[in-house]
Amino acid sequence: MTGTHEESQSRLQALEAEVAQLRARVGRARTILDSSTGLAIVASDRQGRITEWNRGAEAILGWSAAEMLGTPVERLFTPEDRASGEIEREMRVAQERGCARDARWYLRADGERVRASGEVVPLFADEQEHVGYLRTLRPCAADHEVAEAARVAGREKADTAAALEASELQFRTFAQAVPNQIWAARPDGAIYWFNDQVYAYSGRSPDELLGADGWQRFVHPEDVPSTVDAWRQARERGDVYEHEYRLRSGEGKYRWFLTRGEPVRDEGGNVTGWVGTNTDIEDQKQSEATSVADRDRLWSMSQELMLVCTFAGVITAVNPSAKRLLEWDEAEMVGARLEDFLHPDDLAVTAAEVEKLGGGVTTLAFENRYRTKSGDYRLLAWTAVPEAERIHAVARDITDERRLTLERERIWKLSPVLKVVTNSDGWITDVNPSWTTLLGWSREETVGQRSTEFVLEEEANWQTRVETLASGRSLQGYRTTLRTKDGQRRLVEWTTVPENGMFYGFGRDITAEAAAAVALEEAEAALRQSQKMEAVGQLTGGIAHDFNNLLTGITGSLEILEVRIAQGRFGDVERYVAAARGAAKRAASLTHRLLAFSRRQTLDPKPTDVNRLIDGMEELVRRTVGPEIDVEVVGASGLWPTLVDPNQLENALLNLCINARDAMPDGGRLTIETCNRWIDRRAARERDLEPGQYVSLCVSDTGIGMPREVIEKAFDPFFTTKPMGAGTGLGLSMVYGFARQSGGLARIYSEVGEGTLLCLYLPRHHGEAEPEPELGTLADAEQAGQGETVLVVDDEPTVRMLVIEVLDELGYSALEAGDGAAGLKILQSDARIDLLVTDIGLPGGMNGRQMVDAARRSRPDLEVLFITGYAENALIGNGQLEPGMHVMTKPFAMEALASRIRELIGRGMERRSQT
Repeated sequence: MTGTHEESQSRLQALEAEVAQLRARVGRARTILDSSTGLAIVASDRQGRITEWNRGAEAILGWSAAEMLGTPVERLFTPEDRASGEIEREMRVAQERGCARDARWYLRADGERVRASGEVVPLFADEQEHVGYLRTLRPCAADHEVAEAARVAGREKADTAAALEASELQFRTFAQAVPNQIWAARPDGAIYWFNDQVYAYSGRSPDELLGADGWQRFVHPEDVPSTVDAWRQARERGDVYEHEYRLRSGEGKYRWFLTRGEPVRDEGGNVTGWVGTNTDIEDQKQSEATSVADRDRLWSMSQELMLVCTFAGVITAVNPSAKRLLEWDEAEMVGARLEDFLHPDDLAVTAAEVEKLGGGVTTLAFENRYRTKSGDYRLLAWTAVPEAERIHAVARDITDERRLTLERERIWKLSPVLKVVTNSDGWITDVNPSWTTLLGWSREETVGQRSTEFVLEEEANWQTRVETLASGRSLQGYRTTLRTKDGQRRLVEWTTVPENGMFYGFGRDITAEAAAAVALEEAEAALRQSQKMEAVGQLTGGIAHDFNNLLTGITGSLEILEVRIAQGRFGDVERYVAAARGAAKRAASLTHRLLAFSRRQTLDPKPTDVNRLIDGMEELVRRTVGPEIDVEVVGASGLWPTLVDPNQLENALLNLCINARDAMPDGGRLTIETCNRWIDRRAARERDLEPGQYVSLCVSDTGIGMPREVIEKAFDPFFTTKPMGAGTGLGLSMVYGFARQSGGLARIYSEVGEGTLLCLYLPRHHGEAEPEPELGTLADAEQAGQGETVLVVDDEPTVRMLVIEVLDELGYSALEAGDGAAGLKILQSDARIDLLVTDIGLPGGMNGRQMVDAARRSRPDLEVLFITGYAENALIGNGQLEPGMHVMTKPFAMEALASRIRELIGRGMERRSQT
């Protein structure tokens, strides 16, 4: 028992000594770990629960060890990193590769975020059992202070030696896992311990590095004197040691490190040793060097003026832009005061701004004027911050920009153009003064209103424009009518562009211009009509002669026919009937041409066969130019159609023929010729046309010709070489205008004494010309239906008789009246009337149109056929015929009348059946 007791006592004493030794080692380990206040060291078990939390973690992340021990390590991570599985990925990489490096945002206790870089390594027990992870974090923006001195000893382990051994094991793991180099020194400065990171980096052994000056072996020779001095001064002060130097790696390369050490004191405050860390700051140094170079480059190359001055206003530095903007050399500005360059009116406000900067207030926007070396002033916009007992300021030259702004404001105010700004929903945000001048609405009355409040048009049109602008497309040349404050209307032409969600409208008042355009159009129409009447006037003598000849043929044939019937000689009757009928048809054709030629109308282009049109005009042309002139028509075979107004083309052709006649007072030859023309680019440029296919209509004569100066003016309005009263000078100008309006051109070729050739070039139409209507015979006309009745109203008994004769032949019941009043009385009766055939010009104060309008009150579905000797436009004016109203121009063939009556009665029955 005694032996056993002694052995136990001896073993107990050995254990107590070992425990004391472990406590001392644990204390040193804790001191080393907690000295790194610039480095957060966090250990966690395999489940991610925190098991160790040093003072660096507390300083960087804000939580105490008591708050964090036992909590999940994910508490440090941002919600984004948690959601993306960064924690698990980092642990997996650390276990697979032995280390996982990162740089990310971490959460602090106060809710802020801190950017930190570091490493995660797996922790293993002695038997290589994976027991957890060790995480080291260093703030990216900090100076990488890692080795803060341990000031408070860790709480003493009161547990068994096994717990102390576990703590020692964990300390050894921590010390070796920390990425920083860790060292410990005696009070006299001799290093007695380095962690493995030092040996791994330097490639040297403990024997080479430990001791009073062994560490100098891997310090850059240039840095040894300053390092020795700094280390000596820190020991003398007994205060924190901090210094930067370059350390040589095993490969012979140097990197910058920050060393930081703190004294370890006993209970009496005496320094018992030093612990510290070496933190690699090479990347930071490189970044700082790059930043300095970038800053210097920006200072030199910036187009903006950069200036540094004291709070007393003494300039200490300017960048090269000072020379460019203000013309002063750097030497002329450095040492001078701000007020030496300021505009006198800006001295007080600038002094007040400098005073604010002296109080720590940043200048975000400030403007003043600086004098240039040449004596003028530039307006500068400044941003400035107070830092390091200086004012650091940057200025942008806004002289031209402000001048442009003022000019824009002046244009905005003085421009006669309406300028309106709206948002994308059409609400007005600004208008210029011209808005008020034109419309009377003030800016205050307008801004905030929807633009539709002032526009007199349908909402749908306005909405369509808003949608177009909202899609990013501009609108040009559209017109709106605006309401003025006094109730008038103004017509405005707009161009509107969208930009940055706003609509910018520019409007021009065209009210007077539009009215003038209408007046001009009316004047031009009047001029065209005058020109036609001039031509008609020239036709009068020849037409009267021709009509007398035609009437002689008609009356003579009828007289001989009457004699032959009285004599009972019927053999020659057919010959005289044919002669009278032929003369009547020629007269009817002549009157139709005259009516079409003289009526007022705008261009109504139709696919036209020019050869056929000339054939129809040939007799009229021959009678117009007279027998002294030989007329020849040469129509090209296979002539292309052209899209023109046939009546206007007839007008142009007749004018050209009249001019040709007047150029041949002693007679001659007039040739009308057509041809298909291919005009290439060169010829098109010469003729001011688009290249392509054209139909040419040329009129040539063998007359006196024209000199060059007359040719150059021939198409000018009112230019004429005829004697006073013999012409208005409108003929050729109207021909030229018609050709250009039709997409073509008129050209003159002439030589004095040789004659003149005038050609119209009209674009080819790719289609068929409109065919001429074909007429049947009276015998072919369809017979009337049972009881169908036609009312005939005409003041000319002969016409009335002939129409009724036709109706009787076709089996219709016929009613007749000689004036409007008598016709209306029948229409207001109960008589069946399937069709009304009436003249327009009726006696008795009621014309045909008035009679129809009155009758339709009781017979709204009445079908009406107007037969008139006037042109159609004389009946309908500028309006349109109502449904069920139709026109037939006298004279007409009886078979044509019969076909039209049958057609209209059938159409009326169909229309009534649908209602």
